[in-house]
Amino acid sequence: MSRSPSFSLKSEQSPTLDPESLQQWIVAFCIIRFDLEQGQLIEECYPPNTLTQDEELEIAYSSFPDSVSQYHNRSSIHDCMFFFRFRRCHKSNPMNGSSSEISEVSHRAGSSETFNKNISKTLPRSSQSDSRYMYGFVFNRQRHDERLKRGGEQKSVVILSHSPFSSVFRPLLQIMGPLYFDIGKKALEHIAAYVSLWPSPTPGRLMELPIGNAALKVNLPPAYSLPIESGMSIEEALTSMAPLLPTNQSVPQGLFHDSDIFGVFRGILLQLWVLWELLLIGEPILMIAPTPPQCCEAVASLVSLVAPLLCSVDFRPYFTIHDPEFAHLNSIQEGHAFPPMILGVTNLFFLKSLRGIPHIVSVGSPSPHSNRLPVSSKSTGRIPGRPEGLGVQQPLSLKKFSPSNLLNVVKLRREGPLCLMTEHKEAIWTTYSSITKPDTSILNRLIDAGLSPRVEESMSVVNNEILRRHFLELTTNFLAPFGPYFRAITPSEGTSPFVDPPPLPPFNIDEFLRSLSARGPGKFLSKRMKSNWIDLYRRFLKGHNFMPWFQRRRAVAEQEQQRIWKQARMKTDIQEFISKMSEVEVVDSFNSIEKHIRGETQMQESGKGSKDSAATCSKLRDDLRVVFNVLPRDMQELLVMNPETAALLDVPR
Repeated sequence: MSRSPSFSLKSEQSPTLDPESLQQWIVAFCIIRFDLEQGQLIEECYPPNTLTQDEELEIAYSSFPDSVSQYHNRSSIHDCMFFFRFRRCHKSNPMNGSSSEISEVSHRAGSSETFNKNISKTLPRSSQSDSRYMYGFVFNRQRHDERLKRGGEQKSVVILSHSPFSSVFRPLLQIMGPLYFDIGKKALEHIAAYVSLWPSPTPGRLMELPIGNAALKVNLPPAYSLPIESGMSIEEALTSMAPLLPTNQSVPQGLFHDSDIFGVFRGILLQLWVLWELLLIGEPILMIAPTPPQCCEAVASLVSLVAPLLCSVDFRPYFTIHDPEFAHLNSIQEGHAFPPMILGVTNLFFLKSLRGIPHIVSVGSPSPHSNRLPVSSKSTGRIPGRPEGLGVQQPLSLKKFSPSNLLNVVKLRREGPLCLMTEHKEAIWTTYSSITKPDTSILNRLIDAGLSPRVEESMSVVNNEILRRHFLELTTNFLAPFGPYFRAITPSEGTSPFVDPPPLPPFNIDEFLRSLSARGPGKFLSKRMKSNWIDLYRRFLKGHNFMPWFQRRRAVAEQEQQRIWKQARMKTDIQEFISKMSEVEVVDSFNSIEKHIRGETQMQESGKGSKDSAATCSKLRDDLRVVFNVLPRDMQELLVMNPETAALLDVPR
């Protein structure tokens, strides 16, 4: 939807490449050519030697449209952009338990004791080098020329990154793709040099990133929406969570904030609430579209619906039969559970090979010159075709309960998704019975822009904001009952801030469900959900997204609690504080202060100390001397027998 940024290379020489800085944003740039005899070939990889041979092969296969989704027209050039996600080949850190392992932990977490042990585990550290997934953003050009073999050629320019920053890499591709086809390999070197000058990514912030004579102004997704394995430090991951209802809609609250929800799901808008539930509870979904841009946009839009929830389901915006994991998925026997994944595909072969996947969604519209037969959508909630003529803005018409729609739904269910083999339809096939009711008041606010492209683009922006805000509010209210388990406890009056803060409230699944069932889901959800709403919470707790999100939130709360208690220690007047204590309490305070000093010192020595660590240590050492001076002489002599304690007190031995 965004227009291409203007760009031209400056007359002066481009800056020098800083490989280490480049890696903060980008792993590599690749140029891939489709050779009729040898298949996909990587012509360039810059910087060189950054990928394994297996990774190069997978990237090459994922960077071209499937044959059945290619455009068959006589135009000289056709460009398209899409992106894919794949699992890296190397073995990851064992502590970075795979998403399936996390799911198994959550399923085993029936007892309160087991569950709380699991959620209290320290979150793993990660770096760019041990990221388990990589993203490839593709600018594909198909050039039709009858003088060439088979009448044309294909090339793709690919940006590879550990981060799902679509708001950055899409506009960057709009610059880099055409530039490469104008000046060749020099484009990679120039762009890489400029990117290496960018500041480090700051999740959740608006950033201005210079590129030649242009600048990209982009909002990065917040840290809490990014998986730790995406190359983010634990400190970045444990930032404060999203506010209940953010007032500024331009600030992202989750991944793929720039995706076109309205445009891609336009034909099945009434099914958005079903899709929201399926992703919320971590169900596997096959997303079919005629082209790679449409299927990856659909997957990205679906992921964005559950913000601010951390999406831990394995999503593949563009998945092909060449992916190494396809063989495993294809071997799953009928009746066996399909792993929680969202697969975006264009190849209709998946309808036959992955019959075990329980939920199938078809979106988008074929090219007029495609070999698929386009038909008007017959699915529930289809918006009638836009009127010809001027682009008049009008509310969308949603004839949910018309007799013709009901008959068409019955026909679609009887035919099944294999009907897509002959003609394309926008529809959803699932046996899942949703609990959340479609909000027709939201749908009635959406605007049909008619045929004017400019008006349609601006109206899509408005419609996307309406939909995104509604689902943000829906998800936030759904997660609200977990709030008490993330509430930091502050030191109460009369208690010592030098002791360790109490643990957060323990979480027990059965007790939580019992308590929630008794008090109800709240006014917002009770109006939008059926009477069996508690079942959605049960499925969410057993599903794939709960445990990683809950762990992250608990870690944030624990960090916030530590900060509050540390702040209280800094504000405490130690002289007045110990004047009301018994001798035993004074000794306990001495031991507690000494422990905090050692903890701060260790953090400083490891390079993980905060900006105020030095000031904290200085204040605590002063407090330690004050407490030491009020202790009896014999107790002082006993304490300084420890050389480490004597060193903290600056007492000669």
